[in-house]
Amino acid sequence: MQDQENQAVPPNPEAAEAAASAPPSTPEQAAGQPSLEEQLAATEAKLAEMHDAFMRAKADGENIRRRAQEDVAKAHKFAVESFAEAMVPVKDSLEMALKVDAPTVESLKEGVEMTLKQLSSAFERNRLIAIEPAQGEKLDPNKHQAVAVVPADQEANTVVAVLQKGYMIADRLLRPAIVTAAQAK
Repeated sequence: MQDQENQAVPPNPEAAEAAASAPPSTPEQAAGQPSLEEQLAATEAKLAEMHDAFMRAKADGENIRRRAQEDVAKAHKFAVESFAEAMVPVKDSLEMALKVDAPTVESLKEGVEMTLKQLSSAFERNRLIAIEPAQGEKLDPNKHQAVAVVPADQEANTVVAVLQKGYMIADRLLRPAIVTAAQAK
């Protein structure tokens, strides 16, 4: 019995030929396409590449956000720097005026006028604009604050007198002009 088991089966030439000419075991292999394992490996490589690109883009976004926050913080911190630089000469002029030993009325007036010019120049450079309504100008509640209504020989709701100038920074109201307005007849 062992002799039968140890005997080799004679090769069948027809079976070998049939196996060689047999169609591939999967349809993908028949079409020349990669196997499922190869497709999975390629997909995993592409996924790793996409994940890396996503992580880089996310890090770039975070860096941009952080830099923008730092820029905004610096802008808030140094927002008045330009105005402060323009005000330093005004302060210097005032201090120099106080150091004069024997000021005359004329020299004080001249010093105040020069200091006012420096201050006006500083306001202009920093877009701080005075609101000076003219008498008879229509009352604008966005720029004027009427503190009194007085009888006048002009149209109602117009400026009669300016008690205090107003100011705007660029297009934003800093302080309204304080005025008296004409009363309706």
